[in-house]
Amino acid sequence: MGTHHNHNHLNDDESHGTHVASKKNLLWALSLTGTFMVVEVIGGLVSGSLALLADAGHMLTDTAALLLAYSALYFAAKPADSKRTFGYGRLQVLAAYTNGVFLILLTGWILWEAIHRFIEPNPIQSVSMFTVAVIGLIVNLLVFKILHSAGDSNINIRSALLHVLGDLLGSVGAIIAAIVIWIWGLLWVDPLLSIFVAVLILRSAYHVIKDASHILLEGTPIGISMSNIRLDLMSIEGVKDVHHMHAWSLSEAEPMMTFHALVDPNKNSDNLLEEMLLLLKKEHGIGHATIQVEVENCQVVEDACEVG
Repeated sequence: MGTHHNHNHLNDDESHGTHVASKKNLLWALSLTGTFMVVEVIGGLVSGSLALLADAGHMLTDTAALLLAYSALYFAAKPADSKRTFGYGRLQVLAAYTNGVFLILLTGWILWEAIHRFIEPNPIQSVSMFTVAVIGLIVNLLVFKILHSAGDSNINIRSALLHVLGDLLGSVGAIIAAIVIWIWGLLWVDPLLSIFVAVLILRSAYHVIKDASHILLEGTPIGISMSNIRLDLMSIEGVKDVHHMHAWSLSEAEPMMTFHALVDPNKNSDNLLEEMLLLLKKEHGIGHATIQVEVENCQVVEDACEVG
């Protein structure tokens, strides 16, 4: 009976290059988003548009999300130590979860303000609103392009992409609302658009919190089937049974697994270990696995394993 632990990494140069590119793209997106957020706040105050202020609030959460993502990437690159043997990769998930909570709070504020605007409409300078909305559309298109080029394997980048998509729709809606207010003077269009933006924000928040919570609760990584893994492992000659299987992830890109493998005592256990680890890596993308090898069923070996 024995235990084997193995951790395979991506090519160091490739991983480092992807990490640097992601940080650079995040920094560019952070600069553009933060700068335009200030412009949009000023534009919302000058024009009297709640829709612009709501979108500025969304941009604020985008800025915070990008800042958290950038910080998480920085800390995630730190090596493991005696206190955090798995390193700091989960900071990315914590950052995404925190951002989702902020988004929900922002939604409540927008809805509250929109209700007041329906009751007591404020005068709106449609030309100023239109100008800022057009600039916002351009900025959001640039930010989306920058983030999209960084890929969507990171939960923070993916959540930021969702926010930017919401901002894009919000900018288009603000442009349409400004035109409607300018031509027909329908002030209720502004709080109505604000509610639309709030719904987009709430949708983004739901997906971010759902994905982050699944990882924080040690859920089975998305795309990994425990039953398929068990069948594949047992297809290896000499592997008689696989049980007490547990799979989780530090972040979306780092799935991990532990299990017990009952093997034929006449087979070389080291060779079987290597075959199982190779199969996990090649067929299921799991590069970090801890396997306890048993030559007898754990149910008949006293204190051999915990109940699973």
